[in-house]
Amino acid sequence: MAMEEKRAWIMLVVSAAAYAIYTSVVLSRPGPLTEVAYQGPLLWTVGGAIVANILLTIAAGIAAPRDNRKDQRDREIHRLSEYIGHSFTVIGGVVALVLAMLSVDQFWIANVIYLGFVLSALLGSVAKIFAYRRGYQTW
Repeated sequence: MAMEEKRAWIMLVVSAAAYAIYTSVVLSRPGPLTEVAYQGPLLWTVGGAIVANILLTIAAGIAAPRDNRKDQRDREIHRLSEYIGHSFTVIGGVVALVLAMLSVDQFWIANVIYLGFVLSALLGSVAKIFAYRRGYQTW
């Protein structure tokens, strides 16, 4: 398995786990959702996901210290998966902008942005894994 594919698996698992933890913490708090203190759990899960992603990537690199140079195929797969993944970042930003223009509560705006980032990471990782496993069509 290529190191880039391992990194995609790590990103997929860490992003899904972090968002699941965040969602469970916020939904378990009493009171209406718009009045729940979501900022702390959001910052902790994002920060924890970043740290976990870095540490697991380092561990994967140490566990398989093969030549980790990227070839042309790796660069093209990375580019393709980034294009696919960033679509959800843009969608999340546009939805958050519309919600801000409609004067919706900050809770919903922040959560739409966070969900956009998570979906971007998940979709980009799935696209990268799919390209490594099944191949991809160059245009």
